[in-house]
Amino acid sequence: MANISGMLNNLRQQRTRLQNQIEQLDDAISAIGKLVGSNGVGRGRGRGRGPMKVRAKRHLSAAGRRRIAAAQRARWAKIKQQRG
Repeated sequence: MANISGMLNNLRQQRTRLQNQIEQLDDAISAIGKLVGSNGVGRGRGRGRGPMKVRAKRHLSAAGRRRIAAAQRARWAKIKQQRG
C-alpha cells in the first residue's frame, strides 16, 4: 500500500510540474501573439478561450469602386486647378 501511495504522490507532483510548464507556454504564446500586430494574423488561441474568429474578407461592388475613383479624380482635379 505504501508503494501505491508513493506512486500517487509522484504522479501528483508530475501533474503540478506539467501544469506550471503549460502556464509558462501559454504566457509565451500570448506574448508572441501580441507582437504579431493589430491585424490578428497568426495570433494564438490564448488561455483556452476557443479559436479566434476570422473576419470575412470585404469586397467592393463595382458601384463602390466607381464612387471612390470619381472622388479621387475630383481631388486630383482640385489640386491641378490650384496649381494653375
